[in-house]
Amino acid sequence: MTKKKEFNLFNKLLYFINSIVATVLLLSYFLAFVSPKTVPVFSVASLTVPFLIVLNSLFFIYWIIKLKKHFLLSGVVLLFGWLFFPPFIKISKKDIALNSDVKVMSYNVRMFNVYKWSKEKDIDQKIMNFIKDKDPDILAIQEFHNSEKRNFDFNYKYFVPKSKTQNFGLAIFSKYKIINKGSLDFKKSANNAIFVDILKNNDTVRIYNIHLQSLKLNPQKENFGEVNSEKLIDRLKIGFQKQASQVETFLTHEKQWKGKQVICGDFNNTAFSWVYRQISKNKQDAFEVAGSGLGKSFNYFFPVRIDFILTDKNTKIHNFKTYSEKLSDHFPIMSRINFE
Repeated sequence: MTKKKEFNLFNKLLYFINSIVATVLLLSYFLAFVSPKTVPVFSVASLTVPFLIVLNSLFFIYWIIKLKKHFLLSGVVLLFGWLFFPPFIKISKKDIALNSDVKVMSYNVRMFNVYKWSKEKDIDQKIMNFIKDKDPDILAIQEFHNSEKRNFDFNYKYFVPKSKTQNFGLAIFSKYKIINKGSLDFKKSANNAIFVDILKNNDTVRIYNIHLQSLKLNPQKENFGEVNSEKLIDRLKIGFQKQASQVETFLTHEKQWKGKQVICGDFNNTAFSWVYRQISKNKQDAFEVAGSGLGKSFNYFFPVRIDFILTDKNTKIHNFKTYSEKLSDHFPIMSRINFE
């Protein structure tokens, strides 16, 4: 009899915790509709959505196994997210390959390990070999370190350094002719967005490469690199506000373009954020259309997708893949898309 009471008390406590976790997840969903400029402190919660989904999934499974109706709490919240928000996980995938497809890769290479964050040898050469092996037609690189020894098999290149004194920044490589190019030059930030217009048969296609403000979260350091949690929250608030301003700059620039387009980049935020919702509006997410699995693109302790390839509604997306190569703190992503 005593064991039964202890079991009941345990389950009551567990359900109480479950209720809190489910409520926080439900509220976090709606942060995608609120600009970080309005409530920057709450925007921090949007980063936790993938983690909260995992926790609620565990609660859901636990109550199912126990044959308890309590599974409905997390089940309803998870179902709500599945129906109205970007998928956390994709079960099926699309896999079509046509000769007329354009292979687009986006990759944050972390400056090819110039500053030796990783002890693994020859990372720069391994990244180059990987890219050459996958042979993309268009390559958007964030944190690109410019060097004569990095010769990719592309006819056209556009590189914009972070400043006049630094040799790293954003780059777009293309096998198709670049007929126009430019930089958005985000204010008061080392991050940026650049674009090129390429000729593909009779089409002119705009390619954006975006790297939004970094939140500088380092899971290897205590308190993510801050002395205390208060300073961490303050830093995140500033980062979210800068991201919001950068998104507004991008959207103003994008409105001037009425043709086909592809948006690549490291958004430094998840698919459950205001940032993603604004940029992806009236567009297709290659992972959602053709990907599978969790789509984890950042090497973090729980699944986080912060790297994206988006297209206009008329472009066909035939394939999407997130690669598992651990040559950077990001994983490369690539999609086969068709403009015809």
